[in-house]
Amino acid sequence: MTLDLPRTGQQFSISHGDYSAVITELGATLRVFRYQGSDVTVALGPDDIVPCCEGRPLIPFPNRLAHGEYDFDGQHYQLPINEPERDNAIHGFGMNYYWTLEKLTESSVTLSWRVPLMPGYPFSLIVFMTYTLDDNGLHISCDAHNHGTGPAPWALALHPWFANGEDAHGDAIDAVTARCSLEIPANVHVLANENLVPTGTEPVDGTKFDFRKERLLNEQPYDDALTGLTHAADGTVTAVFTRPDGRRVAIIGDESITSFQVCTGTGFPEAIHPAGVAVEPQTAYANAFNTKTDLIEIAPGGTAHTTITYRVL
Repeated sequence: MTLDLPRTGQQFSISHGDYSAVITELGATLRVFRYQGSDVTVALGPDDIVPCCEGRPLIPFPNRLAHGEYDFDGQHYQLPINEPERDNAIHGFGMNYYWTLEKLTESSVTLSWRVPLMPGYPFSLIVFMTYTLDDNGLHISCDAHNHGTGPAPWALALHPWFANGEDAHGDAIDAVTARCSLEIPANVHVLANENLVPTGTEPVDGTKFDFRKERLLNEQPYDDALTGLTHAADGTVTAVFTRPDGRRVAIIGDESITSFQVCTGTGFPEAIHPAGVAVEPQTAYANAFNTKTDLIEIAPGGTAHTTITYRVL
């Protein structure tokens, strides 16, 4: 890599019809996603530090891992603590590495990453991320192949921040968010402690977490996992984010998606507060390496596959 490149590495621009996107070499990050020239997700510059994981795949685990430690297949592992104020490891580490370009066309890009040999996660995985635009939006596919001799723990989430459509700053972002709405077919809210590590679940009935019908985000804060999803007959599950200007975006996951994390960023420092809402499709919610809830175990020679679509309605 030459030093005249942006800090996020090569910039892979793809387009199709009304859609365009830019994916970066660093972290296989979706830096820009636009429809008819307008931001669908909160955009970042090529040399911007990503403060809130905007556009990043979260692998090999999403969200928080308590104390950064876990047991798997009879062994104990310790990962670095990268959320020290809560004593957690958070959002995996695939976002910290430059990925390898495998294929680039006008409307699609595929990047790969070999998981480095490390004591906290010594599993031999090669991961492929493919971003494809067509008339139906942006399709993001992830395939994790286990080349090791034993099983490997795995979970995935994507971390899009959907733009609220207004040029707001500071507390005004929260005011705009209050006029956004969300619909998610989730029957269960995940309870969490002060470190945002799950402690149990509750039905969404009668709570501010009942998004089974479209609901305004006017009861902030939200930084919560919603599970017990109702999938359609074809195996997909769909959340819909609606902005004050009426733009609606569908977030469609395949049968591997078991939860959505919703974060409004309420109270975040102004300098890092994205002007939007994170609606994160997940194969497992926080601390899955410990609880084993919805944890995927990739067998030797096996593959974990997930496809997620962002579509402007």
